[in-house]
Amino acid sequence: MHPYTDVISNQPALLPRRSFRQMAQLVKCLYRLSRNPSYRARLWSELPEIAQFDPGHDALMMGYDFHQTAAGPRLIEVNTNAGGWLPALLACYGENVLNPAKLPPRARARLLGPFREELRAWNDGRSQQPTGLAIIDEEPNAQFLYGEMAYCRKLLEEAWKVPVALVDAAELTADSEGVRHGGNKIELIYNRHCDFYLEAPALASLRAAYRAGTVCLSPNPFAYGLLADKRRLALWSDGEALAELDLAVADRRLLTELVPTSRLLADLDRENLWREKKDWVFKPVARFGSQGVLLGAKITRSRFDLLDPQETLVQRHVSPSRTEKDGHPEMKTDFRLYAYRDRVLGMTARLYRGQVTNMRTPGGGFAPVILT
Repeated sequence: MHPYTDVISNQPALLPRRSFRQMAQLVKCLYRLSRNPSYRARLWSELPEIAQFDPGHDALMMGYDFHQTAAGPRLIEVNTNAGGWLPALLACYGENVLNPAKLPPRARARLLGPFREELRAWNDGRSQQPTGLAIIDEEPNAQFLYGEMAYCRKLLEEAWKVPVALVDAAELTADSEGVRHGGNKIELIYNRHCDFYLEAPALASLRAAYRAGTVCLSPNPFAYGLLADKRRLALWSDGEALAELDLAVADRRLLTELVPTSRLLADLDRENLWREKKDWVFKPVARFGSQGVLLGAKITRSRFDLLDPQETLVQRHVSPSRTEKDGHPEMKTDFRLYAYRDRVLGMTARLYRGQVTNMRTPGGGFAPVILT
């Protein structure tokens, strides 16, 4: 019995092959967009100072979440520290992969390759054996996905034969000269922390090291600001704003087709929005995943009135598809693509009941995907 037994479904989710191709095309499109000078210039004044620093590398294990509709896939959000890849592996390959030695070579290469590429990019293109790595989160041993982080530590230790610390960020010794743990120098940090802009006082020293370029922090505020801050969805779904950027027509068309209309609450007429609330979803821009997400059909007037106009994204509601499971009512289904740069590393489905994605549904959880 492993810790994720109850969040893995043996019911595959079906996805049209054409929809998967569109999802993968959007991953590539958004990566191109993140590197586009006109896009960066458009965002620059909106980004906090820490997100304006380009560290010269990218972001490990990005997540792109979609709902499948009759008209094709629709992007719900982007995450820079997407967890759940170990349960996704278990759903696809079974419990054998809990022994890293039995991880299929292709899956191993997809997991470890981005770490090598991140280090090489941070090191100006030179391959170099690191002396130490770290995986950080806030109180990692209290996190639901602690087992996933521990598994990653084992993979990295076996691959590089160096110590890998799995710690709270506060346990690191960091300054502009670099990062250490227990006397060992840390060159690369796999960042699972959800303080995406490193704003907490406990992260001040790590922020200084990152800003000085003395550690490879991945994912990082730069990638988050360009791709995963929910406010970006408003631009991606605005055809007129996209037309002002130096983008290919095909990229503009793909973005406006696959990204549901999204706007900051401050930019909308609040009374009109209340009358149409069933058509919308309300998301706090500073929270991750489904935390704090409110369906318009369920929101009360008192709760609606409390929404911060500058901190709430309003997104056109896109109902998820459904997956049938023998002996159970239909379950809502969303699809997550894990990616590095413009490459899809893997895919999983998440089956659930309730307003938003959750891991509490009997028979639900992470599920393999079959392309049809």
